[in-house]
Amino acid sequence: MSIPLDASVGADRPSRVSPFSALLSPYAIGAMVLAACAVTLTLHVTLPVGPMYWDLFVYVDGGWRVLTGQMPSVDFFTPVGPLGYWLYAAAMTLFPDGHPLLLAQWMLMPVTLTALLPVLAWIDKRSRRLALALLLPFLVFQLLPTNVEQYSTFPAIDGFGIYNRHMTQILYVLTVALVFERRQRMLFFVIAWTCAALFLTKITGFICAGMLCAFAFAAGRVQFRTALAALLAFALVLAGLEAAFGVVSAYVQDILTLVRLNENIILVRFIQASSLHFGVVGTGALLLLALLWVDRKGLVAAASNAVRQPLQGARWAALFDRDVLWLGVALFVGIFCETQNTGSQAFIFLWPILLRIACNASLHSTRATTAILVLVAAVAMPPIVNVVHRTSRALVVQIKYDHVPLEELRALDTVSQRTEMTERADKMLLHYSRFPEAYQALADMKELPTFWLYSDLDFQSGWMTSTNDAVREIRAYEAAHNVRFETIMSLNFTNVFPYAMERRATPYIAIGADPFRAVPPASARTTEAVRQTDLIMMPLCPITVANEMLHDVYREGMKDHVRVSLSPCWDAYIRPDLANR
Repeated sequence: MSIPLDASVGADRPSRVSPFSALLSPYAIGAMVLAACAVTLTLHVTLPVGPMYWDLFVYVDGGWRVLTGQMPSVDFFTPVGPLGYWLYAAAMTLFPDGHPLLLAQWMLMPVTLTALLPVLAWIDKRSRRLALALLLPFLVFQLLPTNVEQYSTFPAIDGFGIYNRHMTQILYVLTVALVFERRQRMLFFVIAWTCAALFLTKITGFICAGMLCAFAFAAGRVQFRTALAALLAFALVLAGLEAAFGVVSAYVQDILTLVRLNENIILVRFIQASSLHFGVVGTGALLLLALLWVDRKGLVAAASNAVRQPLQGARWAALFDRDVLWLGVALFVGIFCETQNTGSQAFIFLWPILLRIACNASLHSTRATTAILVLVAAVAMPPIVNVVHRTSRALVVQIKYDHVPLEELRALDTVSQRTEMTERADKMLLHYSRFPEAYQALADMKELPTFWLYSDLDFQSGWMTSTNDAVREIRAYEAAHNVRFETIMSLNFTNVFPYAMERRATPYIAIGADPFRAVPPASARTTEAVRQTDLIMMPLCPITVANEMLHDVYREGMKDHVRVSLSPCWDAYIRPDLANR
């Protein structure tokens, strides 16, 4: 491999730069991608509904709350950090008719490209090929709203795991800087910027960033003053947010609550993450063994030097700054990252390290070089092949998919599904409404109608259809009774009614309301907010244990509300003074 790894290696660029070559610079590519995304978001694009697609609507709920004056963690309980809801609110303002999933996927680009492009521009001055080798794979993952994992055999786009994808994309940017950047001022900026973004996105990603930064410091890539300055800048950002909004302390309290709700499962999660991503973890382990073998003499010598002179930091840096240790740490960080994820673009931040390993492969014997390059390809290929293949398949087959009409849900009217699924969804809604006793019996036994109910494409299509119908029925009820419901709540995983009807959502409750792991007991403040809510929606197609549990959580605040049948699939609890008109 002839790609240079740092500034000391001669440039591979031609002395005269052509206009076409200028178009391949990182900044030019970044500008073109942003422009293409902006144009796409002004078009009426449809995408096929995927499993657990309603996860997307948590962003719609949270973003709309922000636009109507609520603050994440302060005014509503969140499953993740506030950054995503702030970004989504801004994206909704700029592109009110943009496809919701593309908004959620692409809204992170101002964060990631701000830190990534300056690093790549510096690399580009020395090696265009290395800069492109780092930028192009990143753009694939940043642009395509698809996870590595697959929860449906039918072609579809993933509306779940979005914040997990964001987390791995930010970690990719951080890893590029830690591996290839040499300017300490730029390292200071990237570390402070990405760590703040990860803390405000998902705490798991922030912990992963801490482990990578700690290793980079031990390997001599990050100087002490750089680390200290980055830590100080990070602290100042959080202090500013706390002083202005009180959001940091509230967010930390949410994290502690979630930890209490999900304790004692970390070991099981490690096993699950390793098995789910065995294609990367297994081949990564083989690559680790190969690197350990070819570098065994250098490792022993470096370790011996460090032990003989333990007070010399350069000796320890020479020991740690080795391909085998970078890979080992990154694999552990990747597994830890995935212990808290159902879906994501797992392990994509290994690529900068794998690229470094590939560039160094020629330092070994011909046989070792071949083995290392083969193993690098085996580790790197699964994530990008899965994401590209699944996205391409979904985009191609949706040509013959039907548009799912959701005209009452504003910008959510942008989904499609295969004819058989939409027909089945309609039949299942009718079935659920005709035989509620069967599903009530299952809920009483703490069982879902099917184990993978929320991954079933017909459930997701049917849920959106019934919600669209419910909005229409709410408007009809308001007109018939000369009433207007200003605050709307839903005893469901997500709540799109306030967004769809341009009303307000009930404050101080959980969004992304999974009662098994993400809904704390109702406080006195929460109960009072529920009591003051004008309209509380209860889904019935089907009756589920989760919705019944949410009803129990908020029962005290609902006890005076009047229950009415609004549609075959939704009951409404109406505040007494509004129900008696």
